[in-house]
Amino acid sequence: MSDMTETTPGWLAPDDLEQARARMPILYVEAVPVRVDDSGEVTSVGLLLRIGPDGTVSRTLVSGRVLHHERIRDALMRHLEKDLGPVALPRIPAAPQPFTVAEYFPTIGITPYHDPRQHAVSLAYVVPVTGDCRPRQDALDLVWFTPQEAASEAVQSEMPGGHGVLLRQALAHVGCVI
Repeated sequence: MSDMTETTPGWLAPDDLEQARARMPILYVEAVPVRVDDSGEVTSVGLLLRIGPDGTVSRTLVSGRVLHHERIRDALMRHLEKDLGPVALPRIPAAPQPFTVAEYFPTIGITPYHDPRQHAVSLAYVVPVTGDCRPRQDALDLVWFTPQEAASEAVQSEMPGGHGVLLRQALAHVGCVI
């Protein structure tokens, strides 16, 4: 047996991840990218357009797992850069307190949040971005909506798994009347 402790950040192999998802909650961060005016009021909300594994097109938030030995703020930065590009210039809050904690269950109806793969706990943040956002990875596009458009039934219906509920909570948190 080794006396050394593994401290290298990383994640599990795909098979190991599947087994972990079946046995324990997985920690995620989610970010609602926003543009704000000079007074700090939210003027627009950025939503990603993605194609799911089943081929369906949906709108979603920036989201991803927190790696072993990774700080929350580092996970937020990593996922924002991965989804919005390296020059999005996100402003991570000085005190990284989430506006809510969303609990995703594989069983529909326990909470408004659903993820058929796993039980996941997600820390959710509103993050102002000031730079040029260009979606990367598996996102097709990033569309900016006014807060009213983002809260509309049309946009909400395109957000599966409870992301629409989370978006409405984010808008309420920043004082946008819905």
